[in-house]
Amino acid sequence: MPPLPVRVAQRVAMKAGLLGYKRGLAPGGSGAPRFLVRVDEFPHYLAADEPGRFGIAASRTFHGTLATAGVPYLMAILPRVATHPLDPSATGDRPLSGEEIAFLGQMGSERVTFGLHGYNHRTRYERPQRHSELCGLPERELSALLDRALGELEKAGVRPRVFVPPYNRFDAAQYPLLAERFDVVCGGPESVPLMGFHPGPQWRGDAVYLPCYPPLYGTADECRPVIAELVERQVGTWVPIVLHPGWEAKTPDTLRAFADEIAPYAASWDDFLSAVEASR
Repeated sequence: MPPLPVRVAQRVAMKAGLLGYKRGLAPGGSGAPRFLVRVDEFPHYLAADEPGRFGIAASRTFHGTLATAGVPYLMAILPRVATHPLDPSATGDRPLSGEEIAFLGQMGSERVTFGLHGYNHRTRYERPQRHSELCGLPERELSALLDRALGELEKAGVRPRVFVPPYNRFDAAQYPLLAERFDVVCGGPESVPLMGFHPGPQWRGDAVYLPCYPPLYGTADECRPVIAELVERQVGTWVPIVLHPGWEAKTPDTLRAFADEIAPYAASWDDFLSAVEASR
């Protein structure tokens, strides 16, 4: 069996060809990959409980590293920050602070595109294997949650066209509603039992489904050798990568190296959204 980076490259190349023929979304032929960096999340879902560790300072440091290297990315943002978000019986959340809203403006002026990351990231289920803010919600309640979330962000001047599910979990039956409201719906390794394994990007219904899996869903250090392999093989398509600021806090040098290496190949999510619209 080929090594993992090669298998990833093969999957990406195969899917690029299918997309190119079917909907015109993928860049044609071989060439440098277009890496779509996604960052989960701001504010950190534990910012209310542990502001010293997960507050805005850590997010500023993370953003500064990518922005200095010239890396555009998508930030999955929360309209509200919950207290004890891993406790489904807990209550209480807060709106974005003035400082957090100002930081959104700064990120938006420095090549950051925004995605909605649920409402407040509170799980409805206690077991870690089932953590989800969305799973089990009837259509009416899901629609109301999205309305509240989008309404909160509208006050901050943000209208996301991308949805990043909290905990990467939503029911497959909920996808059509998400696809009605967003141009791109993301996923991750936790999405596989619910949605199946689907290398992306791919059109599913009214939206593009863009999941990301390990090793490109991981730490910057885990991503770097795969990035080098994909660049060498000139896969010539959009390739998602997912990072978490909390996972990188203790290894700033590695994040800087990642940013410098990916910068020539990092694509703007605005450009990707334009390609989605053009292929609709």
